[in-house]
Amino acid sequence: MREAVIVEAVRTPVGRRNGGLAGVHPVDLSAAVLAALAERSGVDPAVVDDVYWGCVSQVGEQAWNVGRNAVLAAGWPESIPGTTIDRQCGSSQQALHFAAASVVSGQADVVVAGGVESMSRVPMGSNFANGPGQPFGPLMTERYANVQFNQGVGAEMIAERWGLSRAQLDEYSLGSHAKAAAAQDSGAFAGQIAPVAGVSADEGIRRDSTAEKLASLPTPFKPGGTVSAGNASQISDGSAALLVTTPERARELGLRPLVRVHTAVVAAADPVVMLTAPIPATEKALKRSGLAIGDIGAFEVNEAFAPVPLAWIAETGADPSRLNPLGGAIALGHPLGGSGARLATTLIHHMRDHGIRYGLQTMCEGGGMANATILELL
Repeated sequence: MREAVIVEAVRTPVGRRNGGLAGVHPVDLSAAVLAALAERSGVDPAVVDDVYWGCVSQVGEQAWNVGRNAVLAAGWPESIPGTTIDRQCGSSQQALHFAAASVVSGQADVVVAGGVESMSRVPMGSNFANGPGQPFGPLMTERYANVQFNQGVGAEMIAERWGLSRAQLDEYSLGSHAKAAAAQDSGAFAGQIAPVAGVSADEGIRRDSTAEKLASLPTPFKPGGTVSAGNASQISDGSAALLVTTPERARELGLRPLVRVHTAVVAAADPVVMLTAPIPATEKALKRSGLAIGDIGAFEVNEAFAPVPLAWIAETGADPSRLNPLGGAIALGHPLGGSGARLATTLIHHMRDHGIRYGLQTMCEGGGMANATILELL
């Protein structure tokens, strides 16, 4: 049976809202990471069969198939197709799943998976804010009558259900920033980042944050609640890409596989609470892989809101010291369509740097979904 391996993984720095990457068109931001992928791997782009590109707000500068536009902007051959995927926050993780499936099935031999989001230039919700119409039709509205589909509200529901206090969420947030700062200072990100527009480092890390500062922030989703801007992911700009092929094709191209895509699943749960699906997705991935939670040496669980990884830890029994070891989206940022590939890139480099055999990545997604991916070091 054919296998899918990842031979290169690269990302841009994650820029903060209206920061150093805000001046870069999302097509050009995507093109920059595609160019870096080809340069670092040494692969002639002409061998690429397809490009799967995640993006959530597909409107304006991110409309009209940003994946294909990125291929052309990168100067790659016109013969290379590209498509754009929306599985909400998991869009580029789903791109990786599709790429792996294409390679394993024999439909393709070399595929690029990745994604982009420029939230400074295309604000979240732009794809439906001004119509025409709204995304929830009459039948769905009838099924979920008097319901507000809001991730922040869902995060508050999780905090209440799992008994998580404001202090716990803020403490987790401080830990994310501390781990990200330590990783940045140690050079842990250096090998995975391709500088763009003079930006060479992630911009969102707050080194001066304190418990007192976090406690003073308002809780916009619930009066007297627990979720604030300080313990939620940052609005960001960024892109990331992975080169996927078979072991045999990698040898032909003179490439050394980094990891094997061991298991790839997707799950869904309550679309109102919305953010709990990483729990069943992880269970599904472990069951399908034949691995136990203790076999996984590193976890990347997207920090959309602090209650998400904390509830995930409580339910899975995973070792907290293996969770987001280099910090997460609370500190680094969450460029929606690019985050899945960003997490995978960070996980792959961390696994390689520390000789970790298995890594698992999962992230909550709009609509109550979650992808989970297990990677195996080669």
